[in-house]
Amino acid sequence: MKKAILATKIGMTQVFGEDGTLIPVTVLEAGPCVVTQVKTVENDGYEAVQVGFKDIKEKVITKDKGGKRQIAHRHGTNKAMAGHFKKAGTSNKKYLKEFKFENAAEYSPAQEIKADIFEVGDKIDATAISKGKGFQGAVKRLGQHRGPMKHGSKFHRHQGSNGACSSPSRVFKGKGMPGHMGSKKVTVQNLEVVRVDADKNLLLIKGAIPGSKKALVTIKETTKVAK
Repeated sequence: MKKAILATKIGMTQVFGEDGTLIPVTVLEAGPCVVTQVKTVENDGYEAVQVGFKDIKEKVITKDKGGKRQIAHRHGTNKAMAGHFKKAGTSNKKYLKEFKFENAAEYSPAQEIKADIFEVGDKIDATAISKGKGFQGAVKRLGQHRGPMKHGSKFHRHQGSNGACSSPSRVFKGKGMPGHMGSKKVTVQNLEVVRVDADKNLLLIKGAIPGSKKALVTIKETTKVAK
C-alpha cells in the first residue's frame, strides 16, 4: 500500500463528467494528516506510519486522581499522549491510525499527508462505521418474508419457524434473528476518485460511502482490482 488518508464525510452531491454524464459522488474532507510516528523493524518489529487527524483544543482537559490537569485524548487521557505528540512536533490529534506503507521509511515525524496523495481515476477502498438503526425485526434487518396479512393471522412481520421441535431440538448458530442493526465497520471496495481539490482538502468519490455526516472514513488504495 502506497496511498492512504483519514477523512470525514461531508455529504453527497452530483457532478457532471467530461462527457456530460451525471455522477453521484460523496464529498470527503481528506486530511491534512500529520505523521506522528514512524514504526521501524528495529524498534517495533514492523514498518508502518502512524498519522494523526483533527486537532484537539488545549482546553479539552480532564483531571487525574492527583488533581493534575491533563490533555483529554480518546486514545489515552493522560500525559503520555501529550508527550507523544510533543515528541513528534505536532499538535494534539483526535484520531490516530497506522498505515503499512511500502515506503514507510521515506516518511518522517510532522510530515503532512494531504488529499493530493490521490489522483483522479484512482481506485480506493473506503471504510467507516455504518449508520445505526437500533433494534430491528427480521423483515427489515435481514429481508425475510412477512407473514399473511389476512384477518386471523397470528403474525404479520414476525419471524416464522426457527427449526424443528424434536430434531435437532435447537436453533442453529447463525440463524437470522431480530437484533441490533447497523453501527458496524463496513468497507466498500473499488470506488473511483472523481475529483481532487488539494486547496480545500476535498475528495469526491463516485458512489456512496458508509457512515453518517462527519463520520471518520479511512481511504486506502484498493486491494482488489475490478475486472
